[in-house]
Amino acid sequence: MVKEITNFALDFDAQTKKQFDSCCSQDYVISASLMPDAHSGYVAPIGSVLITQEKIVPAWVGYDIGCGMIACKFTGLEFLNLLDTHKQEIFSKVNDLIPMGKGNIGVHGDVSEKISLDFRNLVCKFKKGPYNKSLFNFINTQAQAHLGSLGSGNHFIEIGSSDFSDINSFWLVIHSGSRGVGHKIATKYMREASGNEIEFEKTAELRVNSQVGQEYLNVVSFGQDFALLNRLEMAYRVTKVLSDVFGVNNLNYELFCNKNHNFIEITEVDEVKRYIHRKGATPAKKGEFGIIPANMRDGCFLVQGLGNKEFLESSSHGAGRKLSRGEAKKTITFESFKKSMEGIVGNVTQNTLDESPFAYKNIFDVMEKQKESVEIISHITPIINWKG
Repeated sequence: MVKEITNFALDFDAQTKKQFDSCCSQDYVISASLMPDAHSGYVAPIGSVLITQEKIVPAWVGYDIGCGMIACKFTGLEFLNLLDTHKQEIFSKVNDLIPMGKGNIGVHGDVSEKISLDFRNLVCKFKKGPYNKSLFNFINTQAQAHLGSLGSGNHFIEIGSSDFSDINSFWLVIHSGSRGVGHKIATKYMREASGNEIEFEKTAELRVNSQVGQEYLNVVSFGQDFALLNRLEMAYRVTKVLSDVFGVNNLNYELFCNKNHNFIEITEVDEVKRYIHRKGATPAKKGEFGIIPANMRDGCFLVQGLGNKEFLESSSHGAGRKLSRGEAKKTITFESFKKSMEGIVGNVTQNTLDESPFAYKNIFDVMEKQKESVEIISHITPIINWKG
């Protein structure tokens, strides 16, 4: 079988190449592609798309199952003006309402009524498929507390304005995933695949038709849906803050999209199932909407997919790291970070130095590299930014 392999990575370093080549060498891989933002991760590069038959690889999805983006549009020039006037107050109130940072979660009672109901429906759907009992008990009794929490690292909440013609609107964009739920799922099935020891440099797969393979597909589907709910709950909480600050009862938004970029998608070609592992890659089928974040300063791009087969109908999930977190903290000065964020209310501290704009690749180069995969609809520039 001739494998279809493409590489669009900017700054294609040796470690990323080593990981990608190792993934592509597996006999069950039929197609693979690296996105422009690709950089080394563990086992598979972040920014990779790997399509398989008969076998699936939990490490090619990773810990943050369902990590992705949501974008919500708010309309009204008066609200845009109020936003600018009250941005510091909004920043503080959202900080108080949404748990942020490593390990920080809420309690069951914090979750809005609709999202809580949707969560129970997800649990019921999950229970109809094959599952591990101890993992089900965790999901059934503890998972809901993770809803409405941001997490840490490159996860963020951002409110910004469009640089295109729609000057009467502002946008809420959130980047987060399934939180501790995804981590729990990934840890269990990465161990199952590798024989109880997680090996960060070695691919370990599950047979799709095995009991454990079926369990993983069922629970990873739950994790992906859970991540969508998590972002909706945070959008609800931010909207509640905005309504209170603006003095209106119900501030409504238009949902642009709520999209995962860490997940498994199942397709069928000639009656043969294929398993698309996207590890930090945004789906970009023809006409499909997506969100590609840059960094704390340069905002986000709203895009529409062009269905490019060479990209495996995918695009980058961001700008991609240029410096590791350790390198960023050693080489980037706090003064330069602070200066780059002038005019934006946000978490500009020594603790977020590794998330400064200088730690990432140039987003404009990344977007140019994938102009045959996605069309830019709008560029959202930040007014307020929250980091976990």
